[in-house]
Amino acid sequence: MRYVQNIYRLGVKELQSLWRDPTMLLLIVYAFSLGIYVAATGIPETLHKAPIAIVDEDQSPLSTRISGAFYPPHFNRPALVGLHDIDKGMDAGSYTFALDIPPDFQRDVLARRQPTVQLNIDATRMSQAFSGGGYIQQIVQGQVAEFMTETRASAPLPADLALRARFNPNLTQSWFASLMEIINNVTMLSIVLTGAALIREREHGTIEHLLVMPVTPFEIMASKVWAMGLVVLAACAFSLIVVVQGVLQVPIEGSILLFVAGAGLHLFATTSMGIFLGTIARSMPQFGLLLMLVLMPLQMLSGGLTPRESMPEIVQTIMLVAPTTHFVRMAQAILYRGAGFDVVWPQFLAIVAIGVIFFAIALARFRKTIGAMA
Repeated sequence: MRYVQNIYRLGVKELQSLWRDPTMLLLIVYAFSLGIYVAATGIPETLHKAPIAIVDEDQSPLSTRISGAFYPPHFNRPALVGLHDIDKGMDAGSYTFALDIPPDFQRDVLARRQPTVQLNIDATRMSQAFSGGGYIQQIVQGQVAEFMTETRASAPLPADLALRARFNPNLTQSWFASLMEIINNVTMLSIVLTGAALIREREHGTIEHLLVMPVTPFEIMASKVWAMGLVVLAACAFSLIVVVQGVLQVPIEGSILLFVAGAGLHLFATTSMGIFLGTIARSMPQFGLLLMLVLMPLQMLSGGLTPRESMPEIVQTIMLVAPTTHFVRMAQAILYRGAGFDVVWPQFLAIVAIGVIFFAIALARFRKTIGAMA
């Protein structure tokens, strides 16, 4: 019981130290509130309210039909302009796209002369220009194909393709971005808080006070793990319920309690990593540089941004030792696809094994560091 009491009291001391650190508190609040909202809505990867102008030189039912096919949320309502207004509008940045439908367009389509429709794109708006060109091409071709089907009878296709988008029927970017931001912030904050807590004690000289107390390195390290892990876990649950479900209206398919349990195991591994980095770095600037070298591969190669199947096999194999790889797979299965424990238990087991190994390595390094200071 003495060991448990020591771990508990030292953990309370860590929580009190964190409460007196306004910078860290502000980072936690921002990362799990405004940071989630901005990631979900601030930089959409899909086309959203792109300004478009249309020059309708044909004034036919087909050209009118094409003009009416552009509407929110992908595009703003098209601005019908004259041919000589295109250059001036694009120079002023008023339009990202300008579509010119030539004269006699409908007549040439019916005669199968393959007329050309000109699309001008403001390529300085890279995110919209890249995806918008494909959207517009599909819309124009789709409207022409439907018009031809209604005008002339055609033989049915031998096969039809029925698309079913599961788990995100409307392909809403905020559903994916908000949850992935929470997953990334859980990893980032757990490493930052534990590493910063250790460095803060070294800079303030309180680590020397701990060395003369009847506590072991295991108790000191375990107290930091549970205290900082509890803070991140509480912030994660709050963000998931209030920000994601409440503000962003993102549906959660699976059990939040099961996800929180998996996140707790993941925090056991990442807080150990934070302590290990804190024993290597001698100051907060050094810790920040080490954090960049560790955190970026963990987030970019864990399968959250890019499917692991598209990565080189050697990268896939190496990243199996990272807890984030299994955490991302587990979190996506629970939150997106409603998976139960019978599906994600291999990820739970892998995270526990990696966490134990990381904790043992960090504890050995921590004991060595304290021994050198004694």
